[in-house]
Amino acid sequence: MSNEISASTQFTPVDQIEYMDHSVVSKTIIKKPAGNITLFAFDKGEGLAEHSSPHEAIVQLLDGKAEIMIGGTPYLLGSGQCIILPANVPHALKANERFKMMLTMIKN
Repeated sequence: MSNEISASTQFTPVDQIEYMDHSVVSKTIIKKPAGNITLFAFDKGEGLAEHSSPHEAIVQLLDGKAEIMIGGTPYLLGSGQCIILPANVPHALKANERFKMMLTMIKN
């Protein structure tokens, strides 16, 4: 599977990234000075440790279920749901089961 998606190409985000055992897979769709769009596939038991970003972002679940901790509060998201990650607020992600997501980061 190519890492490039050409402009004006129709695609279904969930089909553009595959799960890999014991891994977190990422694929950048758009990388611009104003922001990035990245796809992620998390295998069960994987996650991202708590961190923060100076930019706001939105997470859209494409498949499965995710546990997302924002500022110490846990949120459970299912396929099709979204949540905004505020700038400068610590957050973490945990895969109690496999999930895919699209992250859209807006830079200030």
